[in-house]
This record gives sequence, structure tokens and C-alpha cells, in this order.
Amino acid sequence: MDIKKLQKIAVAALEDIKAKDIEVLNTSKLSALFDRIIIATGDSNRHVKSLARNVHDKVKEAGGQVIGIEGEETGEWVLVDLGDIVVHVMQPVVRAYYNLEELWKVVPKRPRKKAAGDADGE
Repeated sequence: MDIKKLQKIAVAALEDIKAKDIEVLNTSKLSALFDRIIIATGDSNRHVKSLARNVHDKVKEAGGQVIGIEGEETGEWVLVDLGDIVVHVMQPVVRAYYNLEELWKVVPKRPRKKAAGDADGE
């Protein structure tokens, strides 16, 4: 399935049952394992589990592949592996603690300052 379509389905599934603070991060330049991370917040264990299960169900209904789900037992942080996209659904305290947005943020490269003794190329 096309990644844009998969992303749209996953985000819509989260929005359907009122996920909060949905963020989509493009990680294609940071990792060869997946191209997108979707992070969302649920209000309680039950809400987090329901959000993750809805993503699973909607992707399957659309003919997509769900590789696995982890964390459904506790419902504090549930990960849904869709191959090219990894969906993280977390309770607010867990999301704030792990701060995945900061971890996966793309930081623009700054030009390197020339050190004394560097060749100028002249």
C-alpha cells in the first residue's frame, strides 16, 4: 500500500475516536527501518488500547498489512507496526516522559566552521 494512503488511514482511525495531539514525523532520512512515525495521545488505558485497535482494524479493512501490536496489556503505550509506518499511542505522562518527537526531530545541518589550518581549496 502507498505510504500516503497508509498514513491517511492511520491518522483518520486515530481521529475517529478522538486521539489528541496527533503528530506525523517523516523519518525516511533518519532510519532505514520505517519512513513515518505517528504519535498520538489517549486519555486512559482503555482509550489508548481502543485507538491502537482502531488503527489496526482500519488498516486491515483497507487491505494493508499490520506486522504487530505491542503494549496492549497495560495500555500505557501501544505501538502498532505497519511496516513503513510505526504508530505510537500513549498516555500523556508516558508521552511527555519519552518525548519521541524530540528524539526523532530532524535537525538541519549547520555549515561546519573552518578550523585553523583547514585547506581553503585556493
